[in-house]
Amino acid sequence: MLLIIDENSDNIRLDLFLANLHGDTSRSKIQNSIKSGKIKVNNEIKKPSYILRLADKIEFENIEQSLLPKIEPENIELDVVWEDENMAVINKPSGMLTHPTVSETSRTLVNALLFKYGQNLSDINGDFRRGIVHRLDRNTSGLIMIAKNNKTHQYLSELIKNHNLTKKYRAILKGSYPVDEEIIQAPISRHKTQPHKMTVSQDGKPSTTILKVLERFKEATYVELNLITGRTHQIRVHMSYKNHPVFNDTLYGAGMGKIKTDEQVLQSFYLKFAKPFSSEIIELEIEPDEKIKKVLNYFKNRRV
Repeated sequence: MLLIIDENSDNIRLDLFLANLHGDTSRSKIQNSIKSGKIKVNNEIKKPSYILRLADKIEFENIEQSLLPKIEPENIELDVVWEDENMAVINKPSGMLTHPTVSETSRTLVNALLFKYGQNLSDINGDFRRGIVHRLDRNTSGLIMIAKNNKTHQYLSELIKNHNLTKKYRAILKGSYPVDEEIIQAPISRHKTQPHKMTVSQDGKPSTTILKVLERFKEATYVELNLITGRTHQIRVHMSYKNHPVFNDTLYGAGMGKIKTDEQVLQSFYLKFAKPFSSEIIELEIEPDEKIKKVLNYFKNRRV
């Protein structure tokens, strides 16, 4: 089995990365597998403390079956917003993982994609991320691009890398945001003591988010966010940094509000990009999801 490190997984110790994936496997067992050469990085034996870098290839050889779960196709309904012979754009629901982890291998977007498209999915990022070019957090809903072949995967990756596409999000923030529009430029890195989190740090990667207020309430603000870069948890980290975390984002300091949802009220609602291997521009926009509608109605009714 092969895993390829993307921007969501770099700058973390090899053993810790694998321990986060293998929820039921002890860290010492993983460290022994690394030391014995059963787990290699770029075809080399590394120390458990090796810091993973972008595009590193983790290979598993002669590993116990418990460490190598098979990703099965599952008949899960997909909301396909647009597709052609090379790619698809899916409206991922909140609550669904984009791709499996070693400890959670079912009911993910990849399971659903394997059922619908079979092997007609890119495998550049390994078996766990078939077709996946970029990701959305479990509890973030909305538009996500899927590559049906490796050539398209490379094309879409270049669009993302060179900022040649537009991605916009809707969010409801805690509190009243102080300005109507703002360009937030704050570098993001992995949290030094809580590796499942990201944080604003001067030694982080450059990160830019453009914010525009859509509607204000007494205790919240409805905003549109344009992602110029695409760092892990970027919107959630930037909003927390500005002391207006995404509503119900308990990981980044919002706490769970009076109206309950499955965590952060955040939706990827707009995509604009050049169709692969064509000059045609594809522009897609979806309606607010039920979570956003529910929270908006709550705050609008409090005005009465």
